[in-house]
Amino acid sequence: MAKVLLINPVVREEDVPRHVPYGLALLAAIALENHHLVQVYDANAWRLGEGVLRDVLAADDWQVIALGGMTTTYGSIKRIVHVAREVCPSACIVLGGGILTSLPQDMMRLMPEVDVGCIGEGFVTFPEILAHVDRIAAGGAAEWVKVAGTISRNDDGQLVLSPQRDLIHDLDVLPYPAFDLFPLEEVYFKNSEMMFSAEGMMAQRRLDINASYGCSMICRYCYHLGIAGDMRYEQDESGNIDIVFDVPGKYTRVTRYHSPEYIVKFAKYLVDKYNIDYVLFLDENLMTMDQYSGRTWLKEICRLWHEYGLAPQYTRDDAGNVVSWTGIHWSGTSHATLCTLEILKTMREAGCAHLVYGYESFAPHVLKTVGKGSTPKTNIRSFFWTLEAGIRPVPNQIIGFPAEDFESIRANMRAWDDLGVLVKPHFATPYPGSEWFTVYREQIVAQYGGDLEAFILDLGDASKISAVISHNFNAVELIGLREMMLNRDTKRIDEYERIWRKNHDISDGAPSTLFRVQK
Repeated sequence: MAKVLLINPVVREEDVPRHVPYGLALLAAIALENHHLVQVYDANAWRLGEGVLRDVLAADDWQVIALGGMTTTYGSIKRIVHVAREVCPSACIVLGGGILTSLPQDMMRLMPEVDVGCIGEGFVTFPEILAHVDRIAAGGAAEWVKVAGTISRNDDGQLVLSPQRDLIHDLDVLPYPAFDLFPLEEVYFKNSEMMFSAEGMMAQRRLDINASYGCSMICRYCYHLGIAGDMRYEQDESGNIDIVFDVPGKYTRVTRYHSPEYIVKFAKYLVDKYNIDYVLFLDENLMTMDQYSGRTWLKEICRLWHEYGLAPQYTRDDAGNVVSWTGIHWSGTSHATLCTLEILKTMREAGCAHLVYGYESFAPHVLKTVGKGSTPKTNIRSFFWTLEAGIRPVPNQIIGFPAEDFESIRANMRAWDDLGVLVKPHFATPYPGSEWFTVYREQIVAQYGGDLEAFILDLGDASKISAVISHNFNAVELIGLREMMLNRDTKRIDEYERIWRKNHDISDGAPSTLFRVQK
């Protein structure tokens, strides 16, 4: 039995910690099922600095120190593994998650303290890593290449990829995440509120559920990092093996989801054990799973939500206004082209409070390059369908796409008028693992003086600008245009377009774009 310390790195330091790290909690549960001794230090929840981290690392004779996260946690992870190697020189340091999977060879070079990386889905790989540590402790040789889904170093210090790990197809074999290893009462329940709906704002004991893995869409700014069948091991002409994600014209997808019975029994378990009052579904796109199931998945989840006594029951005043309720509200993500009014009404009756829609843009020529399959018409239709169903639609938009131009800026503003909303767009960010990172990597790294690590350190949640992939606008222009959009300052947008056309020698009658479709 290995002594395992799982560390959750700091993420989104500008905000309070809101979400228990679901993947780490699942791996903790799997390690416990395999009889290992597991402790968790949630650095993101506590945010107590390096001194406490050192105390935690020195608190026991850890055989395995494992951590992972999104690419945006790179700065925190780099500091943690450096301190971990100093305090625990004999421990096996394991790195996984999107940060490793998106750039496995680069990350292993940037963090030489890491002994082994877990590429892609870790549900089977991680317990095999722990079993291998046990064999090494018993006198066996370190033969990481025999553990599929890993990257490690040979005796010469060269990086070695083991064979690709297959995805598991029956997600219901997974245990429930070990939420009780994380500071629920001290931290996470105190940050339960979600500011997207009245029900979300009233949440006091929220926990999250991940009901599916992946998405059927090929959005070029998005990344799945192996959980949707998008990752391939390919050999080049020299015989070297590399990991490849989406590239133009070459896409693969595997759609996987928990059964409705698993999901609702899990929710009931959370109610019984933790007395939760709200569930957030972390899924990329609930509607993908509903469509893929033949429009039965969400309907059955809603039916069982009622059957298990989870659906909210309301108390109203004499005027018919809701004054209180019992039961569990929930929310998640939707998709403009895949939702139907029927399923939205069914979801509301079962307690769905709000749905986030990645509308991205309301300009047809931009949407055609994104790969999401939506149009301005479907975006607008889904918004009003959701309102009609009694669910709060939460529009999410992005500017700075490769084809972004003045017409798309104006199209977005016109759509706000049609919908009666004002949206602060995110910036198009080419995260590692996305198609647009692959396509624009050379230009991205050039913006950071050839330093890939500087780009990774600059990545955030796309609310601030990092590398620019727009063909028409630079970072200063995008920040200024977004500000003018929010202020409804069409006069200055028009004035700047005249300056921009003059600077780029584009006549008034020609399209305001330098973008050319990528071959």
